[in-house]
Amino acid sequence: MTPLWNAQDVPFWGNAAVFAGAGVIVWATGTRLARYVDGISGQTRLGHAVLGMLLLGTITSLPEVANVATSAVIGNPGLGINNLLGSAAINVLLLAIVDAFVGRDAATSVVVNPSTLMMGTLCTLLLIAVAAAVVVGDVPIFGVGLGAVLLCAASIVFFWMAAEYDKRAPWVVRDRGARRRGEPGAVELSFAALVWRTAIASVIIFAAGYSLSQTGDAIAEQTGIGSGMVGFALIGIATSLPELSAITAAFRIRRYEMAFGQVLGTNFINLALILLSDLCFAGGPVINELGRFEVLSALLGATVTGVLVIGLLERRNPTVMRMGYDSLAIIVLFFCGLGLLATIS
Repeated sequence: MTPLWNAQDVPFWGNAAVFAGAGVIVWATGTRLARYVDGISGQTRLGHAVLGMLLLGTITSLPEVANVATSAVIGNPGLGINNLLGSAAINVLLLAIVDAFVGRDAATSVVVNPSTLMMGTLCTLLLIAVAAAVVVGDVPIFGVGLGAVLLCAASIVFFWMAAEYDKRAPWVVRDRGARRRGEPGAVELSFAALVWRTAIASVIIFAAGYSLSQTGDAIAEQTGIGSGMVGFALIGIATSLPELSAITAAFRIRRYEMAFGQVLGTNFINLALILLSDLCFAGGPVINELGRFEVLSALLGATVTGVLVIGLLERRNPTVMRMGYDSLAIIVLFFCGLGLLATIS
């Protein structure tokens, strides 16, 4: 993917304007995705958690696809991979934030599908594996890194295990559905119209993600902040805007499993994209380009996801500042971790 323009030749204010505009487009497009996917779920046999992981998670990963590919092509793979690791932690943070502003109960107290627990557990293990791969290092095989191949394979296998878990889970939640307060109406569109609108939204999100990667790399150079922190925080937040808008919409229509499935499904897909970065980068295994910043980034994502799993297991409803105690813990841990990352950036 050859860059369509050289953002380095554009002044900082121009890159900042394009970056902000692309972020707005990503947000505006993502606001409708949850309702489209909810409509598709109502016309198929797929559950909200599974469809949130499979379809919504894939679509909201498109900005990361564009960013990872273009960052690797322009010789800065760390920018894209830090975007992936930043998004993994930020996506969980967004669940906690939306829990405070949209939900009435603690979000983890109303999620009942066993597959959501499986997603969270496997996602935590995958993030730990990323940190371990960076510490151990990678070796080239057939032109790509063996570690990147294994991480991609693990992402696919874990994705399938989580998607199929509801069918084979040996247990169910006793008060399934007891906490729900009614179901809002679905989007009144035909199945074909829902599919077309979802496809158009996907193209728009991908194009905006490409713009984010180009301008984000230039902003990192022009400000001197560094690719690690720009990729983790700035681009990570911008490319997570589809998740934020989709999570908010899903919470408002009380499709909590869809929101959780989307976040965790997105993280599976994002971590598989390390192999895409390897394929697009000409300088050897990309894992060998990473360091302690990325190790800490991956472990931060694993930590907040682990806290989310604890909340799903406890399923307690007491709240503080309108959010569950687990959501508050996630927010505190994330910003403490962000402070640590800033010290080593």
